[in-house]
Amino acid sequence: MDAFFVSVEELFDPSLKGKPVVVGGRPNERGVVSAASYAARAFGVHSAMPLRTAYKLCPQAIFVDGHPERYRECSHQVYDVLRSFSPLVEMASIDEAYLDMTGTERLHGPPMRAAHKLHQKMKDQTKLNCSVGIAASRLVAKISSDQAKPNGVLWVIPGQEAAFLAPLDVRKVPGVGKVTEKNLHTLGIRKVGDLALLDDAFLEQRFGKWGMALAGKSRGLDAGGWFDSEIGAEEGPKSISHEHTFNEDTADMAQIEPTLARLCEMVGRRLREHGLHARTVQLKLRYSDFSTITRAQSISRATQLDTELFERIRELFRHNWKEGAGVRLLGVHVSGWADGEQQLDLMDEGRHEKWKQALAAADRMRDRFGESAVSLAAGLRGNFRERAHENPVGLPGKKK
Repeated sequence: MDAFFVSVEELFDPSLKGKPVVVGGRPNERGVVSAASYAARAFGVHSAMPLRTAYKLCPQAIFVDGHPERYRECSHQVYDVLRSFSPLVEMASIDEAYLDMTGTERLHGPPMRAAHKLHQKMKDQTKLNCSVGIAASRLVAKISSDQAKPNGVLWVIPGQEAAFLAPLDVRKVPGVGKVTEKNLHTLGIRKVGDLALLDDAFLEQRFGKWGMALAGKSRGLDAGGWFDSEIGAEEGPKSISHEHTFNEDTADMAQIEPTLARLCEMVGRRLREHGLHARTVQLKLRYSDFSTITRAQSISRATQLDTELFERIRELFRHNWKEGAGVRLLGVHVSGWADGEQQLDLMDEGRHEKWKQALAAADRMRDRFGESAVSLAAGLRGNFRERAHENPVGLPGKKK
């Protein structure tokens, strides 16, 4: 989807169309840009950039808060359109998806005709623009859709993958971040074509398994990373986390603990959505001077309940916080999935079951009325605005 968050905001406020728009918060806040319109991008504004930096680059931009509920609703509309073209749809994020179109030619026509039909139906039914990449692999389809933006269609004909990729910067390869890009540049590798010329054994020696994946990707193959499973296969997350940066540093426990409770609610909600139970909980704590610590704890009984997560996280915080020190950021991270729940003694089991039922009811209310519809009492003062990040709860195509 093209500038998805901005495009959705334009549906609700048409006066934003054609203007430099930044979604994510106010320019004086510590948050980051969730999305920028193409007019704002012309000034160098991009996602994940601090809001204050975005304001310096483009002070005339209109800064708006994110509205995750709107984005979830529109994402479900997008998913419905995609499912009308193929039963094999993989939602990679709230605004990106892969479709396996194998065997649909009699229904939708050859690749370009099918893509244009999808393009038009998306516009007609959602009022949103999208860009479509067509290829024999997900990797090339992803990159070609990026090259087609905004609002375009690009087909990389089978056999032409390497030629298409060769002139592109190595950063265009999914999974190549700043660190890998810098390491490749030190080797004189700036274009994907440079990467394709290297011997596989050399890349493996320098980068291990990731080097072998890079070798495959440079030739247009779905090699490792996000492309290990079949399209449409249900694949859960390896970890779940949420963070919050305070607009002003705080040492006030009356603000800190409710924030931790709210973060645990957000993590617990996603655990239940995926049907997962976590064995390891981790606290992330960043102070005013940007020094950061992480502390993890394994728990004997895997859980997906907000209350049990909060008990552990609060304990970790109290044991590791330097009393009186200003806190800039807090984060809650869980991992280590267990197959199921273990039995407790009767008293604890009864308490656990009551919370399980209560939180299931809370989830149903959130499904119907939005994520802010209900909250733990402990988290009420920490009811900060949900960030419009890429992996929210309630994505379409996820099994409940």
